[in-house]
Amino acid sequence: MAVCGVCFRQCRIEEGASGFCGARTCRDGIVTAANYGRITSLALDPIEKKPLARFYPGSLILSAGSFGCNLRCPFCQNSEITWGSEASRYAAHAETVMPKELAELAARFRSRGNIGLAFTYNEPLVGYEFVRDTAALVHAQGMKTVLVTNGTASLSVLEELLPHIDAMNVDLKGFTDRYYRHVLGGDLSMVRAFIERAVQCCHVELTTLIVPGENDTEEEMRQLSAWVAGLKDGSGNVIGPSVPLHVTRFFPAFHMTDRQPTAVRLVRRLAAVAAERLEHVYTGNC
Repeated sequence: MAVCGVCFRQCRIEEGASGFCGARTCRDGIVTAANYGRITSLALDPIEKKPLARFYPGSLILSAGSFGCNLRCPFCQNSEITWGSEASRYAAHAETVMPKELAELAARFRSRGNIGLAFTYNEPLVGYEFVRDTAALVHAQGMKTVLVTNGTASLSVLEELLPHIDAMNVDLKGFTDRYYRHVLGGDLSMVRAFIERAVQCCHVELTTLIVPGENDTEEEMRQLSAWVAGLKDGSGNVIGPSVPLHVTRFFPAFHMTDRQPTAVRLVRRLAAVAAERLEHVYTGNC
C-alpha cells in the first residue's frame, strides 16, 4: 500500500488498486499514473474553446485527454472519460501514445495553424507525470503548452509542471466551502492556493460555471471576483484585475438534469458584477 500525494484526498492505495480518481494505482509499493500515455480524446481545437480569450487568440491547439478525475461534479460534460459507469470502458480502450509521439504529432500540425498542445477533457493533474514529460518535449519543439484543470492538486505537483506550462484555464467552480465539499467533492482552499501560485508563473484564465440554486448569487460573485482582483505576482504586485474570468451558462447534464439551463440574463448580470473589479470578463454558452 502507498499514499498518493496529488490532492487533498491523500488516498491510501492497496497494491494493484486505484485511487479515488481512477487514474492512479499502486505498483510495488509506489503510486504511479495508470493513465500514463493513455489517450481517450484528441482534437485540433480553437484556443478559445479551452477557454482562453487572451492567449494567442484566433489560433488552434492540439488537445489531448486521458481518463480519470479527482472531483465528482454532477453536471460533468465529459463523464464518459472522467467518472461514471462508462469511464472504465473508455479507459480499457484508450490508445497508448507516448510523450515523444504526441509532441511530434503536435509539431506536424504546425502547418494547420497549431501552436502547441493542450492537456484537457479529463482532469490532467491526476496524470501529471505524463503532462510534465510531454510538455517538456513540446517546449523543445518551440511550441506552447496549455493546461485545462480543476486546480485540485498539491503545490508540489504544480511546481513540477510550472516550468513546462505556458497557460492555464482553471475552473474556479464557486466560492463556498459548502459547494466545493458537498456538491463537487472538492476542496476550495486547495484550488485557491493552486491559483495563487499559478498566476505568479504563467498566463492564467479562470472559468466559473453558474449552476442555478448552487453558486448563482451576486453576493458569491462579488466575493469571488474580489478575491481574484487581489491576486499578486511573485514580486507582490497586484495583478488580479487583469486575470480573465469566464462566467459560463449551465446546461442540464449527467446527474444534474433536475433544473433548467441558467438564464442568460443571470449569466450576464453576474458577469457585470465581476466586471466591477475585473478588467476582462467573458460570458460563455450564451
